[in-house]
Amino acid sequence: MAAAGAGGRASLARMSEAPVAPCLSVVIPCYNEVGTVLDVVKAVLASPYAAEVVIVDDGSVDGTRDLLAGITEPKVKVVLQPHNMGKGAALRRGFQEATAEYVIVQDADLEYDPSEFGAVLGPLLDGKADVVYGSRFLGGRPHRVLYFWHSVGNKVLTTLSNMFTNLNLTDMETCYKAFRREVIQSIEVEEDRFGFEPEVTAKVAAAGWRVYEVGISYSGRTYAEGKKIGWKDGFRALYCIVKYSRTARRTASA
Repeated sequence: MAAAGAGGRASLARMSEAPVAPCLSVVIPCYNEVGTVLDVVKAVLASPYAAEVVIVDDGSVDGTRDLLAGITEPKVKVVLQPHNMGKGAALRRGFQEATAEYVIVQDADLEYDPSEFGAVLGPLLDGKADVVYGSRFLGGRPHRVLYFWHSVGNKVLTTLSNMFTNLNLTDMETCYKAFRREVIQSIEVEEDRFGFEPEVTAKVAAAGWRVYEVGISYSGRTYAEGKKIGWKDGFRALYCIVKYSRTARRTASA
């Protein structure tokens, strides 16, 4: 096991040293992130993998739209939703706009680190995977220590999702989900809010796409710092696990 881990690290090191061709559409759903969005865009653009950045502003009212209007970088495309419609709706629009070979979801806060795009993309670039989840609970990368009950809720939702999908994910609710573009554009995203996570997981599993996980770091933020997901979204996730796992299986077998 140790030798395999060392080999994996060496493989990633060789990949990071080699010239990288931009191949990634980074889709950023954004709502009232005036304090962080420009830092996130800067970090994403610093990644050699970023071919384009698609920011979907979901009706921000805190000045975020004014900041986005000032971005002149040609790699960045800003899409404005007519009003606040939810994260899933913003992602649905962003996936439609994506044109690069691979697509990844990046939140507009500072919880996830774009310098880890290479690690998440590794199984895709190696031709081993169609979808890769960046797990906050896999491996030894650093994590900010925060809400106990959030971690319990995440594990419960991930376990229930695994029971219905027959996957063995450790972090179904992670933001970092990367796809071959044709995979995510073949999936009809129906959920408008945070139900996107269990929905897309159920549909990926039902379609039989190859799924990998890699460990990532995580710098979670507090509600005072702008965290938005709440207990109501947890109950919606439960509903979506059941709903989409069943309907996706029926659709796949039809």
